[in-house]
Amino acid sequence: MLNASLPLTELHRHLDGNIRPNTIWELSQKNGLAIGAKSPKDVADLVYIKDKTSDLLAFLEKLDTGIGMLATLDDCRRVAYENVEDAFNEGLDYVELRFSPLYMARTHNLPTVDVVDAVIDGINQGTKNFPVRCQLIGILSRTFGVQSCAKELAALLSHKDSLCGLDLAGDELNFPAEQFRALFAQARDVGWNITVHAGEAAGPESIWDAINLLGAQRIGHGVAAIRDNKLMDYLAKHHIGIEACPTSNFQTGTVENTAQHPLKTFLSRGIAVTLSTDDPGVSAIDIQHEYKVAAEVIGLNKKALSQIQINGVEQSFTTEDEKRALYALARAR
Repeated sequence: MLNASLPLTELHRHLDGNIRPNTIWELSQKNGLAIGAKSPKDVADLVYIKDKTSDLLAFLEKLDTGIGMLATLDDCRRVAYENVEDAFNEGLDYVELRFSPLYMARTHNLPTVDVVDAVIDGINQGTKNFPVRCQLIGILSRTFGVQSCAKELAALLSHKDSLCGLDLAGDELNFPAEQFRALFAQARDVGWNITVHAGEAAGPESIWDAINLLGAQRIGHGVAAIRDNKLMDYLAKHHIGIEACPTSNFQTGTVENTAQHPLKTFLSRGIAVTLSTDDPGVSAIDIQHEYKVAAEVIGLNKKALSQIQINGVEQSFTTEDEKRALYALARAR
Protein backbone atom coordinates (compact mmCIF):
# COMPACT_ATOMS: atom_id res chain seq x y z
CA MET A 1 0.00 0.00 0.00
CA LEU A 2 2.69 2.49 1.04
CA ASN A 3 5.69 2.89 -1.25
CA ALA A 4 8.70 2.43 1.04
CA SER A 5 10.99 4.07 -1.51
CA LEU A 6 9.08 7.35 -1.14
CA PRO A 7 8.89 9.58 1.95
CA LEU A 8 5.83 9.35 4.17
CA THR A 9 4.54 12.77 5.15
CA GLU A 10 1.50 14.29 6.81
CA LEU A 11 0.57 17.94 6.31
CA HIS A 12 -2.76 18.30 8.12
CA ARG A 13 -2.64 17.12 11.72
CA HIS A 14 -3.86 19.15 14.68
CA LEU A 15 -1.61 18.55 17.66
CA ASP A 16 -4.37 19.86 19.93
CA GLY A 17 -6.63 17.28 18.27
CA ASN A 18 -4.21 14.48 19.04
CA ILE A 19 -4.11 14.12 22.82
CA ARG A 20 -3.78 10.51 23.92
CA PRO A 21 -6.60 9.12 26.11
CA ASN A 22 -3.97 7.98 28.64
CA THR A 23 -2.57 11.50 28.73
CA ILE A 24 -6.05 12.99 29.20
CA TRP A 25 -6.59 10.60 32.10
CA GLU A 26 -3.23 11.33 33.72
CA LEU A 27 -3.68 15.09 33.38
CA SER A 28 -7.15 14.88 34.89
CA GLN A 29 -5.70 13.07 37.91
CA LYS A 30 -2.69 15.39 38.22
CA ASN A 31 -4.75 18.56 37.92
CA GLY A 32 -7.74 17.37 39.97
CA LEU A 33 -10.16 17.88 37.09
CA ALA A 34 -13.45 16.04 36.72
CA ILE A 35 -13.69 14.12 33.48
CA GLY A 36 -16.64 11.73 33.76
CA ALA A 37 -14.41 8.68 33.42
CA LYS A 38 -12.99 6.13 35.84
CA SER A 39 -10.09 4.81 33.75
CA PRO A 40 -8.10 5.53 30.58
CA LYS A 41 -10.39 3.10 28.72
CA ASP A 42 -13.39 5.17 29.80
CA VAL A 43 -11.63 8.25 28.46
CA ALA A 44 -11.18 6.56 25.08
CA ASP A 45 -14.88 5.72 25.03
CA LEU A 46 -15.60 9.34 25.89
CA VAL A 47 -13.43 11.07 23.30
CA TYR A 48 -13.34 8.68 20.32
CA ILE A 49 -15.94 9.10 17.59
CA LYS A 50 -17.60 5.73 17.03
CA ASP A 51 -19.32 6.43 13.71
CA LYS A 52 -20.02 10.04 12.77
CA THR A 53 -21.23 13.29 14.28
CA SER A 54 -24.04 15.53 13.09
CA ASP A 55 -21.79 18.24 11.65
CA LEU A 56 -18.41 19.95 11.88
CA LEU A 57 -19.19 21.82 15.12
CA ALA A 58 -20.29 18.61 16.84
CA PHE A 59 -17.03 17.00 15.71
CA LEU A 60 -15.00 19.91 17.10
CA GLU A 61 -16.72 19.62 20.48
CA LYS A 62 -15.11 16.19 20.83
CA LEU A 63 -11.74 17.94 21.17
CA ASP A 64 -12.86 19.90 24.23
CA THR A 65 -12.33 17.08 26.74
CA GLY A 66 -8.60 16.84 26.07
CA ILE A 67 -8.12 20.59 25.80
CA GLY A 68 -9.90 21.02 29.13
CA MET A 69 -7.10 19.07 30.85
CA LEU A 70 -4.37 21.54 29.80
CA ALA A 71 -4.11 23.36 33.11
CA THR A 72 -0.41 24.24 32.93
CA LEU A 73 2.21 25.12 30.36
CA ASP A 74 3.95 21.83 31.08
CA ASP A 75 0.76 20.07 29.99
CA CYS A 76 0.91 21.87 26.65
CA ARG A 77 4.59 21.00 26.34
CA ARG A 78 3.84 17.34 27.02
CA VAL A 79 1.12 17.14 24.36
CA ALA A 80 3.43 18.70 21.75
CA TYR A 81 6.23 16.28 22.65
CA GLU A 82 3.93 13.26 22.44
CA ASN A 83 2.74 14.36 19.01
CA VAL A 84 6.30 14.07 17.73
CA GLU A 85 6.62 10.65 19.32
CA ASP A 86 3.35 9.55 17.72
CA ALA A 87 4.51 10.76 14.31
CA PHE A 88 7.72 8.77 14.67
CA ASN A 89 5.87 5.65 15.78
CA GLU A 90 3.61 5.90 12.72
CA GLY A 91 6.63 5.86 10.43
CA LEU A 92 6.35 9.46 9.28
CA ASP A 93 9.46 11.04 7.83
CA TYR A 94 8.02 14.55 7.91
CA VAL A 95 5.00 16.06 9.64
CA GLU A 96 3.48 19.52 9.86
CA LEU A 97 1.64 19.94 13.15
CA ARG A 98 -0.83 22.77 13.53
CA PHE A 99 -2.25 24.21 16.72
CA SER A 100 -4.42 27.01 18.07
CA PRO A 101 -2.69 28.55 21.09
CA LEU A 102 -5.86 30.43 22.04
CA TYR A 103 -7.87 27.21 22.09
CA MET A 104 -5.23 25.46 24.17
CA ALA A 105 -5.00 28.40 26.60
CA ARG A 106 -8.67 29.20 26.92
CA THR A 107 -10.04 26.77 29.52
CA HIS A 108 -7.53 27.62 32.24
CA ASN A 109 -6.63 31.17 31.15
CA LEU A 110 -3.03 30.36 30.31
CA PRO A 111 -1.00 33.17 28.67
CA THR A 112 -1.38 32.59 24.94
CA VAL A 113 2.17 33.69 24.15
CA ASP A 114 3.53 31.25 26.71
CA VAL A 115 1.45 28.43 25.23
CA VAL A 116 3.13 29.07 21.88
CA ASP A 117 6.52 28.92 23.60
CA ALA A 118 5.62 25.69 25.43
CA VAL A 119 4.45 23.99 22.23
CA ILE A 120 7.64 24.99 20.40
CA ASP A 121 9.72 23.69 23.31
CA GLY A 122 7.82 20.39 23.32
CA ILE A 123 8.35 19.97 19.58
CA ASN A 124 12.06 20.77 19.89
CA GLN A 125 12.48 18.25 22.70
CA GLY A 126 10.58 15.67 20.67
CA THR A 127 12.67 16.05 17.55
CA LYS A 128 15.85 15.64 19.61
CA ASN A 129 14.64 12.23 20.77
CA PHE A 130 12.79 11.02 17.70
CA PRO A 131 14.23 11.28 14.16
CA VAL A 132 11.25 12.80 12.39
CA ARG A 133 11.30 16.19 10.66
CA CYS A 134 8.60 18.40 12.15
CA GLN A 135 7.34 21.90 11.41
CA LEU A 136 4.68 23.98 13.12
CA ILE A 137 1.70 25.83 11.64
CA GLY A 138 -0.19 28.33 13.77
CA ILE A 139 -3.98 28.38 13.68
CA LEU A 140 -6.37 31.27 14.03
CA SER A 141 -9.57 29.88 15.59
CA ARG A 142 -12.19 31.78 13.61
CA THR A 143 -14.95 30.54 15.96
CA PHE A 144 -13.78 33.02 18.62
CA GLY A 145 -14.11 36.04 16.30
CA VAL A 146 -11.77 38.47 14.59
CA GLN A 147 -10.60 40.35 17.70
CA SER A 148 -9.59 37.16 19.46
CA CYS A 149 -7.84 35.98 16.32
CA ALA A 150 -5.87 39.23 16.18
CA LYS A 151 -4.56 38.52 19.68
CA GLU A 152 -3.85 34.93 18.72
CA LEU A 153 -1.91 36.10 15.67
CA ALA A 154 0.15 38.48 17.81
CA ALA A 155 1.10 35.57 20.09
CA LEU A 156 2.12 33.45 17.11
CA LEU A 157 4.07 36.28 15.50
CA SER A 158 6.08 36.69 18.69
CA HIS A 159 7.66 33.34 17.72
CA LYS A 160 7.46 33.84 13.97
CA ASP A 161 10.81 32.22 13.17
CA SER A 162 9.70 28.95 14.79
CA LEU A 163 6.62 28.53 12.58
CA CYS A 164 6.35 27.81 8.87
CA GLY A 165 2.79 28.91 8.20
CA LEU A 166 -0.67 30.05 9.26
CA ASP A 167 -4.06 28.35 9.06
CA LEU A 168 -7.67 29.40 9.62
CA ALA A 169 -9.85 26.77 11.29
CA GLY A 170 -13.13 26.44 13.16
CA ASP A 171 -16.63 27.55 12.21
CA GLU A 172 -16.15 28.08 8.47
CA LEU A 173 -19.83 28.65 7.74
CA ASN A 174 -20.41 31.56 10.15
CA PHE A 175 -16.96 33.17 10.03
CA PRO A 176 -16.02 33.58 6.34
CA ALA A 177 -12.55 34.36 5.04
CA GLU A 178 -13.31 38.02 4.29
CA GLN A 179 -13.30 38.81 8.02
CA PHE A 180 -9.66 37.66 8.37
CA ARG A 181 -8.17 39.27 5.29
CA ALA A 182 -6.02 41.81 7.15
CA LEU A 183 -4.67 39.21 9.58
CA PHE A 184 -3.50 36.93 6.78
CA ALA A 185 -1.85 39.85 5.05
CA GLN A 186 0.29 40.25 8.18
CA ALA A 187 1.19 36.56 8.04
CA ARG A 188 2.24 36.76 4.39
CA ASP A 189 4.29 39.88 5.15
CA VAL A 190 6.54 37.89 7.51
CA GLY A 191 7.01 35.17 4.89
CA TRP A 192 4.70 32.52 6.30
CA ASN A 193 3.05 29.95 4.07
CA ILE A 194 -0.75 29.85 4.09
CA THR A 195 -3.15 26.93 4.37
CA VAL A 196 -6.86 27.42 5.07
CA HIS A 197 -9.71 25.14 6.12
CA ALA A 198 -12.23 25.63 3.32
CA GLY A 199 -14.86 23.68 1.44
CA GLU A 200 -15.54 21.53 4.50
CA ALA A 201 -18.64 23.17 6.01
CA ALA A 202 -19.20 25.71 3.22
CA GLY A 203 -19.24 25.60 -0.58
CA PRO A 204 -16.75 26.23 -3.39
CA GLU A 205 -16.96 29.99 -2.82
CA SER A 206 -15.21 29.45 0.53
CA ILE A 207 -12.27 27.88 -1.30
CA TRP A 208 -12.13 30.71 -3.82
CA ASP A 209 -12.09 33.22 -0.94
CA ALA A 210 -9.33 31.30 0.84
CA ILE A 211 -7.22 31.63 -2.30
CA ASN A 212 -8.12 35.13 -3.47
CA LEU A 213 -8.54 36.87 -0.11
CA LEU A 214 -6.16 35.01 2.20
CA GLY A 215 -3.50 33.77 -0.23
CA ALA A 216 -3.97 30.05 0.45
CA GLN A 217 -1.29 27.83 -1.06
CA ARG A 218 -3.04 24.70 0.22
CA ILE A 219 -6.65 23.97 1.15
CA GLY A 220 -7.61 21.96 4.20
CA HIS A 221 -10.29 19.39 3.26
CA GLY A 222 -11.57 21.20 0.15
CA VAL A 223 -14.33 18.64 -0.44
CA ALA A 224 -16.68 21.21 -1.97
CA ALA A 225 -14.28 21.79 -4.87
CA ILE A 226 -15.92 18.79 -6.55
CA ARG A 227 -18.92 21.04 -7.30
CA ASP A 228 -16.91 23.57 -9.34
CA ASN A 229 -15.05 22.45 -12.46
CA LYS A 230 -13.43 25.85 -12.93
CA LEU A 231 -12.11 25.70 -9.38
CA MET A 232 -10.66 22.21 -9.85
CA ASP A 233 -8.89 23.37 -13.00
CA TYR A 234 -7.54 26.40 -11.13
CA LEU A 235 -6.24 24.29 -8.24
CA ALA A 236 -4.44 21.97 -10.65
CA LYS A 237 -3.00 24.76 -12.79
CA HIS A 238 -1.68 26.74 -9.83
CA HIS A 239 -0.45 23.72 -7.81
CA ILE A 240 -2.70 24.53 -4.87
CA GLY A 241 -2.92 21.29 -2.94
CA ILE A 242 -5.87 19.76 -1.14
CA GLU A 243 -5.17 18.24 2.27
CA ALA A 244 -7.64 15.35 2.14
CA CYS A 245 -8.80 13.73 5.39
CA PRO A 246 -11.34 11.07 4.36
CA THR A 247 -12.16 9.62 7.80
CA SER A 248 -12.63 13.07 9.30
CA ASN A 249 -14.79 14.12 6.35
CA PHE A 250 -17.10 11.17 7.00
CA GLN A 251 -17.21 11.80 10.74
CA THR A 252 -18.14 15.47 10.28
CA GLY A 253 -20.84 14.63 7.74
CA THR A 254 -18.95 16.49 5.01
CA VAL A 255 -19.26 13.33 2.90
CA GLU A 256 -22.12 10.89 3.41
CA ASN A 257 -20.21 7.86 2.18
CA THR A 258 -16.44 7.53 2.26
CA ALA A 259 -16.48 5.48 -0.94
CA GLN A 260 -17.81 8.56 -2.72
CA HIS A 261 -15.09 10.87 -1.37
CA PRO A 262 -13.88 13.13 -4.23
CA LEU A 263 -10.24 12.18 -3.64
CA LYS A 264 -10.09 10.00 -6.76
CA THR A 265 -11.66 12.71 -8.92
CA PHE A 266 -9.27 15.35 -7.58
CA LEU A 267 -6.29 13.18 -8.49
CA SER A 268 -7.65 12.50 -11.97
CA ARG A 269 -7.99 16.26 -12.49
CA GLY A 270 -4.31 16.76 -11.66
CA ILE A 271 -4.83 18.34 -8.23
CA ALA A 272 -1.97 17.80 -5.78
CA VAL A 273 -3.89 15.87 -3.13
CA THR A 274 -2.26 14.72 0.10
CA LEU A 275 -3.57 12.42 2.84
CA SER A 276 -3.85 13.31 6.52
CA THR A 277 -5.55 12.27 9.74
CA ASP A 278 -6.79 15.72 10.84
CA ASP A 279 -7.57 14.97 14.53
CA PRO A 280 -6.39 11.42 15.23
CA GLY A 281 -7.01 11.84 18.97
CA VAL A 282 -10.78 11.79 18.41
CA SER A 283 -10.95 9.89 15.12
CA ALA A 284 -8.89 7.03 16.62
CA ILE A 285 -6.81 6.56 13.46
CA ASP A 286 -3.25 6.90 12.18
CA ILE A 287 -1.79 7.81 8.78
CA GLN A 288 -1.57 4.17 7.70
CA HIS A 289 -5.30 3.89 8.29
CA GLU A 290 -5.98 6.74 5.86
CA TYR A 291 -3.88 5.07 3.15
CA LYS A 292 -5.80 1.85 3.75
CA VAL A 293 -9.11 3.73 3.40
CA ALA A 294 -7.86 5.39 0.22
CA ALA A 295 -6.96 2.01 -1.26
CA GLU A 296 -9.70 -0.28 -0.02
CA VAL A 297 -12.70 2.05 0.31
CA ILE A 298 -12.08 4.86 -2.17
CA GLY A 299 -10.38 2.52 -4.63
CA LEU A 300 -7.03 4.14 -5.38
CA ASN A 301 -4.40 1.97 -7.06
CA LYS A 302 -0.71 1.79 -6.15
CA LYS A 303 0.24 4.44 -8.70
CA ALA A 304 -2.28 6.90 -7.25
CA LEU A 305 -1.14 6.19 -3.71
CA SER A 306 2.48 6.78 -4.70
CA GLN A 307 1.44 10.07 -6.30
CA ILE A 308 -0.10 11.11 -3.01
CA GLN A 309 3.19 10.39 -1.26
CA ILE A 310 5.03 12.49 -3.85
CA ASN A 311 2.45 15.27 -3.43
CA GLY A 312 3.09 15.21 0.31
CA VAL A 313 6.73 16.10 -0.24
CA GLU A 314 6.16 18.63 -3.01
CA GLN A 315 3.34 20.41 -1.15
CA SER A 316 5.22 20.59 2.15
CA PHE A 317 6.16 23.98 3.54
CA THR A 318 9.87 23.22 3.57
CA THR A 319 12.89 24.02 1.43
CA GLU A 320 13.88 22.33 -1.81
CA ASP A 321 17.04 21.07 -0.13
CA GLU A 322 15.01 19.43 2.61
CA LYS A 323 12.67 17.87 0.04
CA ARG A 324 15.66 16.32 -1.71
CA ALA A 325 16.91 15.09 1.65
CA LEU A 326 13.56 13.40 2.33
CA TYR A 327 13.71 11.59 -1.01
CA ALA A 328 17.31 10.51 -0.33
CA LEU A 329 16.32 9.24 3.12
CA ALA A 330 13.53 7.11 1.65
CA ARG A 331 15.74 5.68 -1.11
CA ALA A 332 18.35 4.67 1.46
CA ARG A 333 15.91 2.55 3.47
